[in-house]
Amino acid sequence: MEPLSDPMRDRVVKDLPPPPHRPLAHDLVFPQGSSKPNWTIVRDHLAREGTLTKLDVMFIINKTIDILAREPNLIRLQDPLLVIGDIHGQFFDLLKILELGGSPEKNKYLFLGDYVDRGSFSLEVIILIYCLKLNYPDLVFLLRGNHECRQLTSYFTFRIECIQKYDSEVYEKIMDSFDCLPVAATVNDNFLSVHGGLSPHLKNIGDIDHVYRFEEPPKDGMFCDLLWADPIDNANGVMPSSYIQNTTRGCSYLYGADAVNDFLQQNDLIALIRAHEVQADGYKMHRWAGDDDFPLVITVFSAPNYCDVYNNKGAIIRFTNNTLNVQQFNYSHHPYLLPNFMNVFNWSSPFIIEKVMAMLYNILKPRYGEKNIGFDSVAKKRLIGLESEAKESKKNLLKNKVNAVSRMMRMFKTLREEHETVVLLKGMCPDNKIPRGLLLEGRSALMVAVDRFRHARMLDIDNERRPR
Repeated sequence: MEPLSDPMRDRVVKDLPPPPHRPLAHDLVFPQGSSKPNWTIVRDHLAREGTLTKLDVMFIINKTIDILAREPNLIRLQDPLLVIGDIHGQFFDLLKILELGGSPEKNKYLFLGDYVDRGSFSLEVIILIYCLKLNYPDLVFLLRGNHECRQLTSYFTFRIECIQKYDSEVYEKIMDSFDCLPVAATVNDNFLSVHGGLSPHLKNIGDIDHVYRFEEPPKDGMFCDLLWADPIDNANGVMPSSYIQNTTRGCSYLYGADAVNDFLQQNDLIALIRAHEVQADGYKMHRWAGDDDFPLVITVFSAPNYCDVYNNKGAIIRFTNNTLNVQQFNYSHHPYLLPNFMNVFNWSSPFIIEKVMAMLYNILKPRYGEKNIGFDSVAKKRLIGLESEAKESKKNLLKNKVNAVSRMMRMFKTLREEHETVVLLKGMCPDNKIPRGLLLEGRSALMVAVDRFRHARMLDIDNERRPR
């Protein structure tokens, strides 16, 4: 029996339904003993912030591994189909994509990777797209992105999310499934679709089938380039050479018009379709040959309002009768979560610490009736009064304690008063730590840091770089 939704009738926002108290029952996930999950029930349950049991999640992942492992590195597809770019844990935008694209029962989907990290609902994204894959293995196709690996999911948020919602065993099993994801697809034998881009090691499209994909992506080579490479960001695609080092990413290459033209002509292709880079409009046509010619490279990005700060649009590509159309969409609102999956106890700890510090202050403050002339002055007056009866070492020890308490008082006062700002800053940093010394510098330093980090997030150079 499901518990009462609001047994004490003390819910502050009455019209907002609470999340389900229990995981979705096994018989609802797999009705009538079916080996395929009921994806619509799972979708609706996850949309209410519900969960599945660990056993059901592990079963879904294992079954998906069986299907993915049998697929080739290069999948050959025909239209009609939809091409989806980065999702990055934005589950409620994924629901919007499925609404725009139509039921996977009747529509073919090609996802270009980067399902996890950055967003707060990466696990829900994985569960839902794996449910779709199990139900429609010949209509839903999943490629690997650069974030589908152990290195980036540990550096960003997905590993923390898995451990918070389940445990490390679920995380490791999902990593095993990522190792099985194909790396490329063709559409109508005219378009090559990958997550990142081309490689100087890739001459013939058939070379992709020779890549060993069942491992953590290496730091160089064709496998790395398919996930990490970027097109040069200029109007004509001209570069000193066909490929140059990608210093922004810290690995792989930048490729330009010469490299793309050579590859497309040699393989009788029209264009390269890829994801991997946020775009203000949700997509970008790289028309290096001129505005009147078909773009050599098309970038699609399907995570609108990326990281909740970019205010960009999302987009999907729809292929029908050998015709390509781009459909844009705006972001969907999602339930509020504290950054980095912080719980209410961690959130409230600064207020508790401030009270404890106030108690310590009361121990050292002057007697009632004495004029309060500030903590540092009172401490100094006390020390002068004790000078005649205390040894020099004890006096210095007390002075150090007073100074330490004074610094802690200032730090925790800032932490309490600017808690929202501090949490925002931590959410902007990949390692979830704010720069050392900011709390002691007070509000002005925090606000300057917020502006600086927002600007860095706009450029997103550091976070887009491959960790060392």
